[in-house]
Amino acid sequence: MEIYYTFCFLAAVSVFLGFLNQYVLRAQSTIAITAGALALSLLVIGLGKLGVLELRHWADQLLPLLNLEDLLLKGMLGFLLFAGSLHIDLLSLRNQRIEIALLAIVGTLISTLVVAGLLYWFLPFLGMQVAFVYCLLFGALISPTDPIAVLAIIKSLHAPEQVSIQVEGESLFNDGFGIVLFTVIFAVAFEGGEPTVSAVSELFAVEAFGGIAMGLFIGGLFHWLICATNDHSLELLLTLCIPTAGFAFANIVGVSGALTMVVSGIIIGNFTRERGFSRVSQHELDNFWNITEEFLNGILFLLVGLFLITIDLGPFEFMLMGATIVIVLLARVAAVTVPFTVLKGFRRYHPYSERILIWGGLRGGLALALAMSIPAGHLLVQGEDLRHLWVVMTYGVVVFSIVVQGSTIAPLIRRSRDIREPEALAHGNT
Repeated sequence: MEIYYTFCFLAAVSVFLGFLNQYVLRAQSTIAITAGALALSLLVIGLGKLGVLELRHWADQLLPLLNLEDLLLKGMLGFLLFAGSLHIDLLSLRNQRIEIALLAIVGTLISTLVVAGLLYWFLPFLGMQVAFVYCLLFGALISPTDPIAVLAIIKSLHAPEQVSIQVEGESLFNDGFGIVLFTVIFAVAFEGGEPTVSAVSELFAVEAFGGIAMGLFIGGLFHWLICATNDHSLELLLTLCIPTAGFAFANIVGVSGALTMVVSGIIIGNFTRERGFSRVSQHELDNFWNITEEFLNGILFLLVGLFLITIDLGPFEFMLMGATIVIVLLARVAAVTVPFTVLKGFRRYHPYSERILIWGGLRGGLALALAMSIPAGHLLVQGEDLRHLWVVMTYGVVVFSIVVQGSTIAPLIRRSRDIREPEALAHGNT
């Protein structure tokens, strides 16, 4: 019950911070919740150092109860990806399929390699010798964008349609692809065995293509079930089975649960919505999943902010986080500009597409959960646990991207609206 009560109180805090935000910061809710949690964490740390109120020991015991790694990777992720993919317009996605595929797959690979290469080159200057495979592991966990916060800003500010679809599509698909890539490198780094091309390819194929196939199966099954009933409550309950039992089943089978949720969500949102739901039921479907998504996002970003209490930071850690932020930003520039350099030879794009994609490529709780999944005590670097170093570096990037990038993307989007999109740009051509 202690875990349940902790979850309940954190949920209440996230809702309360969202309530205060509408009168104080008036920022996008997830950014405001993260900033509020960071301020609360700093207050707790400060009071402890002054000897006024010691809450550090309490927080160290309380927060690990929720286990962010399991909570997100084995629970909340299914809900968030399914809810996000419900609103993807398949026609717009089809028009931007090449761009999204390149950003989600090629862009993620480029970012992973650039981050790994720059880390492998930079860390020896700090007296840290780390094998390249572990640098690749960090590149894989930090490269998938998680622009939950910026998506809400893009929608509320009515960003150009082409840019909006690119950001939304990339964020959903590279989450799934990034997890698959991380899983493959993790297996090579920690589970031993010879990393042959055939073994890696087989593992990747099972995770990625298996996840897509499972998504088609689950989406098709629940499409048929929903279309077979006229009970509004049962229709919503059936959709709830997808990110719960469906997500769990995909993970148990050994395929990508993330890709399963994205594919099944697209099927329900584009086909089942029109054929299995009445107009009233469609409205209920949107409301139910919008509230669910906002509620879970609030808890997730609150945990990201409060996580600061549990890690020890000194001058070395702050220097390491600063360097990592620069490295990840450089990798993001390469991950976006390289595919667009090729694509510009075939079609035209909105002038702000690359800038919004680069600065809007936020990292969130997913990267932090993946970093926490690295086994503790496996490798010491200059007396420091590799897991601790990777978690600290990840946390710096996540906080910077949410608070700084997320809060400064709005002016860029507003300027992009002043440029009229030609018809070909708005609807795409392939």
